[in-house]
Amino acid sequence: MSYRSESFLMAGETLKKAFARHGMDACYCATAEEAKEKILSIIPEGSSVTWGGTESMMEAGVIEAVKQGNYEVIDRKSAKTPEEARALYGKIVCADYFLTSTNAFTKDGMLVNIDGASNRVACIAHGPAHVIVLASMDKMCDNVEDAVRRIRTLASPPNAVRVNVQTPCAKTGVCGDCLSPECICCQILVTRYSRVPGRITVVLCGEKLGF
Repeated sequence: MSYRSESFLMAGETLKKAFARHGMDACYCATAEEAKEKILSIIPEGSSVTWGGTESMMEAGVIEAVKQGNYEVIDRKSAKTPEEARALYGKIVCADYFLTSTNAFTKDGMLVNIDGASNRVACIAHGPAHVIVLASMDKMCDNVEDAVRRIRTLASPPNAVRVNVQTPCAKTGVCGDCLSPECICCQILVTRYSRVPGRITVVLCGEKLGF
């Protein structure tokens, strides 16, 4: 085991206790493959499963595995019209499991996310019966302020490029603290505590995933 892997393993145990104090379950997986298998083991067959925009879940192969599995899949991208999208959103917020990543998390056990359309942060906060969060260890930050700084510096610019919006950071690679009509930093959610036991599970991963 490398020094980095051993450090992540120890940090995973520390973070598990930290998230527990904030009402969230947590576990550590050394690799993306292990994380995928862990996530699939949590979801009972036949459950309704949906997700927000999550590169981490995509990169780990979770979304594809869910699509190929024995689940009721609710894919928001399947909507063809605004009316269909609105009707589908009603199913999304009532899903059994919502899969997502997190933009950052604090070492004392809080999740920090920034969104544009904000369907993702809305479902983390309320709606789906269970939320599974996949977070690579490089997203650990000292505190909420550090987490917001990380997101706006390292996550939002490449995300803006990915979704092809016309924001300053998509053109310069650097956050411009913009109020652009296509801004993807509209809502900031700090998940400080989960009042529903077992609703949120954080799967920490030793391999880098997402932004």
